[in-house]
Amino acid sequence: MNYLDILKNSPDMVSPGVSACQGCGGELVLRRVLQVAGKDTIVCVPPGCMAGSGVVGWNFDSGMKIPVHIPLLDNAASFLSGVTHMYQRMGREDVNIVAVAGDGASADCGFQSLSGAAERGEHILYVCYDNEGYMNTGYQRSSTTTEGSRTSTTPLGSKLSGKQQAQKYVPLILAMHGIAYCATATPANMADLISKVQKGLAASKHGFAYLHVFSPCPTGWSFAPERTIEVARRAVKSNMFPLWEKDSEGWTLNYKNDKPIPVTEFIEGIGKFSRMSEQQIEDVQRAANERYATVKALAGMQL
Repeated sequence: MNYLDILKNSPDMVSPGVSACQGCGGELVLRRVLQVAGKDTIVCVPPGCMAGSGVVGWNFDSGMKIPVHIPLLDNAASFLSGVTHMYQRMGREDVNIVAVAGDGASADCGFQSLSGAAERGEHILYVCYDNEGYMNTGYQRSSTTTEGSRTSTTPLGSKLSGKQQAQKYVPLILAMHGIAYCATATPANMADLISKVQKGLAASKHGFAYLHVFSPCPTGWSFAPERTIEVARRAVKSNMFPLWEKDSEGWTLNYKNDKPIPVTEFIEGIGKFSRMSEQQIEDVQRAANERYATVKALAGMQL
């Protein structure tokens, strides 16, 4: 069954009306992941954009059609560790245990519990929607924020010009935990995303699975809402966000891209990059080149 048939025949597990911003990449990720996971799913969404706009709901009603829990910002993976052990004791392997968390709750505040659950091989599919910042509380920088980005805690001025540090590349760190499945995806390539969600769910029946999804944010990044898919596509074409996966068979580079567009083309028209210096652009271009070369080498291809 191709991905269009899957989406056509699978009901949406998220309410039709949520308060996410127009063009929100995170909402697309939340809806599609849970649509594939289906009704036999327990989902954990820590504080962040998707907890605030897609889960909380109205009055005493949740915005979800499946059981959902909003834990603390730093313990989504440890919370689900307990949930998955409970279902294992019950002999219920038919239940999908899924986390959908932002980069702040994954790369920063929740990294300890995430790393611990990955190292233990807990039966969880952990999905990080990476919008490169703490968007729900006013767009503060996170460790996955690209160098040179303007955020509310890395403003543009005479003393400071955007984030000064390099971006933390979380998916490669998780892959090195030796987990059952690890992959990157974007909402710009839905066939690839759906396939990886399916593989992640299957792997979560016997180990830990991690999916890192690039999630552009029109509001925080300052670009027009209708450009979300275009921005995600350019991230892949520039090698800012290579598409790859690692399973029991090894590493696979899903999009071979030896002639990428320059980083300058990716950042064009995105407000958070508007004041990047030439040095910062060079640093980001170098990081993109090195990231792609690393993944390509891991996939066993000739450099």
